Amino acid sequence: MLHKKLESYLNSIELAILECDNVYVERYTEEILTPERVNLRIRLRFSQGYLLEIHDAVIIHNQQLEHLDYRYHCQNPQNSLVFRYDCTPHFPDLTSFPHHKHLKDTVIDSQRPEIDYVLQEVAAINEVFVYG
Repeated sequence: MLHKKLESYLNSIELAILECDNVYVERYTEEILTPERVNLRIRLRFSQGYLLEIHDAVIIHNQQLEHLDYRYHCQNPQNSLVFRYDCTPHFPDLTSFPHHKHLKDTVIDSQRPEIDYVLQEVAAINEVFVYG
């Protein structure tokens, strides 16, 4: 039986995706490794061709959600990077190390955002091209 906090976390992500307009779920995989550990892999395609891939490894540690690893990657219809949040420890000089955000030509400090925030960020970019 999945831990209630993990179950609630997964439900909140599913709800956030369902609330998105103009998005197609290409892949949604919940890999339940133990009642207290889950890997999440999601691939979303937005109406203007933007792609968002979500990879999230989450455990329950001391009764709290803990993200072991994550990558939230967005690319445009031409397959170029728009942004990517991740925690790969390869920018030790950043104050948010190991957390950071890749942009087209740079890497900046950033904490791990909530997935609903990332969905809103992509939706806002997508809307500019839908209505702009």
